[in-house]
Amino acid sequence: MLKAFHSRWQDVPWEQALNAATPAVARALETSLNGKDLTFEEGLVLASASGDDLRAVVKIADELRRRVVGDRVTYIVNRNLNFTNVCIVGCAFCGFGRGPHAPDAYFHSPESLAAKAAEAVERGATEVCIQGGLPRSLDGNYYAELLRAIKSRLPDLHLHAYSPMEIMYGVEKTGMALPDYLRMLKEAGLGSIPGTAAEILDDDLRRLLSPNKLKVPQWIEVIRAAHALGIPSTSTMMYGHAEQPHHWVRHLLLLRQIQMDTGGFTEFVPLGFIHSQTRLFRSGRARAGSSLAEHLLVHALARILLHGHISNIQVSWVKLGFEGALACLEAGANDFGGTLMEESISKSAGATFGEYVSPGELRALIRTIHRTPAERTTTYKIRKVFEHADAGEFLPLERIPAQAETPAPAEQVGY
Repeated sequence: MLKAFHSRWQDVPWEQALNAATPAVARALETSLNGKDLTFEEGLVLASASGDDLRAVVKIADELRRRVVGDRVTYIVNRNLNFTNVCIVGCAFCGFGRGPHAPDAYFHSPESLAAKAAEAVERGATEVCIQGGLPRSLDGNYYAELLRAIKSRLPDLHLHAYSPMEIMYGVEKTGMALPDYLRMLKEAGLGSIPGTAAEILDDDLRRLLSPNKLKVPQWIEVIRAAHALGIPSTSTMMYGHAEQPHHWVRHLLLLRQIQMDTGGFTEFVPLGFIHSQTRLFRSGRARAGSSLAEHLLVHALARILLHGHISNIQVSWVKLGFEGALACLEAGANDFGGTLMEESISKSAGATFGEYVSPGELRALIRTIHRTPAERTTTYKIRKVFEHADAGEFLPLERIPAQAETPAPAEQVGY
């Protein structure tokens, strides 16, 4: 239980936690506190932490968070637009994709998605996040047409769209060079791209997860090309399946190097594996998602290894549940993500949390851990800080009463 596991840490000063750690862990954490980058070996020491060492990693990560971004927890008002669930890739970890003739298959027109985007703006959204499956019959110009349809109707709306996998598919379909294709998307209204389709940036593992998906060098190529054109991106990592701690460390250090070279990542988002409806889990090739300790460790490790390079660590409340998300916000994370309004990828894989949370609910949740909520833009400009609670704030029904301690986690967590 999260309450039993985590609440005993809350009043422990980070200095005390550091003193209780083993020498190797303490040395690595002191290196980070002194503003120096950790090596792979130091990262691996932290990635294997348990007991008092895990407590020290979590507490130091939270202290680094406080030093870098303070006590604000940011969020964005946005809507997910999944334009199709038809997909030829066949990822073993996905429960979202459908064949073209499946009874629940769909493909939305640019006009219908522009209408959904307009509804989102009416509800306060400043961003739509656009992703979908890869249909065999897709016209490579669809991605640009969709951006134009939305941008012509809503010129001020930020369009956060298309994973590196989708972008490479568009390149394949059109025959355009990657930089030219990205320029076309940018001219059509693309504001930033999600750094998804990363899963674990290790080709041996990727062959297990999805042999048909783009390889690590291709993912890096798209991200670097986007950054070179002034198109920022998020960065992500899926954990809790068949990977091991050394995969986390290599993945994070690769992201750190890209950020040192380009400065184009706005945030890092750990994505826990949601297992129950996936072929990967049912075939016995993956564990059943992550333990609570693993959720805390991954978020804390990200804060420490990316310290000085990527300032924002986001929790995925859809995958963690509200209680798990709040716990990870006390383990180095500082962003609650978005309101979403419509989310189907995680739900299709077995996520039990809802498709939408209101801004008022997010703010109420944030206050339960004694932090200050702030609404942000996609690129982390602050739109409004909510120093005091207002009438629009209320806790979601799933949430325990607010006065107290860190609550118990949702049982179903992951990607």
